[in-house]
Amino acid sequence: MSTTGAIAHITVKSSDQMQELGRRLAPLLRPGDLVLLTGELGAGKTTLTRGLGEGLGVRGAVTSPTFVIARVHPSLVGGPALVHADAYRLGGGLDEMEDLDLDVSLPESVVVVEWGEGKVEELSEDRLHVVIGRAVGGGGAERLVQGWRSGDGRADAPGGPDGHPEDDVDDVREVTVTGHGARWADAGLSELENC
Repeated sequence: MSTTGAIAHITVKSSDQMQELGRRLAPLLRPGDLVLLTGELGAGKTTLTRGLGEGLGVRGAVTSPTFVIARVHPSLVGGPALVHADAYRLGGGLDEMEDLDLDVSLPESVVVVEWGEGKVEELSEDRLHVVIGRAVGGGGAERLVQGWRSGDGRADAPGGPDGHPEDDVDDVREVTVTGHGARWADAGLSELENC
């Protein structure tokens, strides 16, 4: 069982800020890092990962891998590749995830797994867990499906292209970034709280 190294709490008020959070988190990541993203449909998991991709300087548009399960984005700047996986449609836990060979990619890449909680923790004792929740008073089920509108006009969920204005109070997210294992004890996660 891993120990918690550090925790950061961040309030994010728009999809642009979520993407910026990803860009700010990227310099803290290195090859071999496993990042689990947890949040309801449309919470901003893919938007955060898009920012990670920008911050890591990887090739290709970072979009939701829901239907392809995993995408590899090679580095354009000599850094680690970004492996972006989506475990939403996988129900078999680590056994089913092993078919994706994430354990092979992990040593030389940053591996980000949406919906990975309870499925991929065994890949690494040292991992980052990002939980994205709506602020108290957030919208109901209709908003869960529609999600945020991303910069390319697509909704950040499999619910379709009908996003909502970014300044809507229901778009406020509370993000908790938790480092598990010794790797994250002094990795600078608290700097993420300084917007």
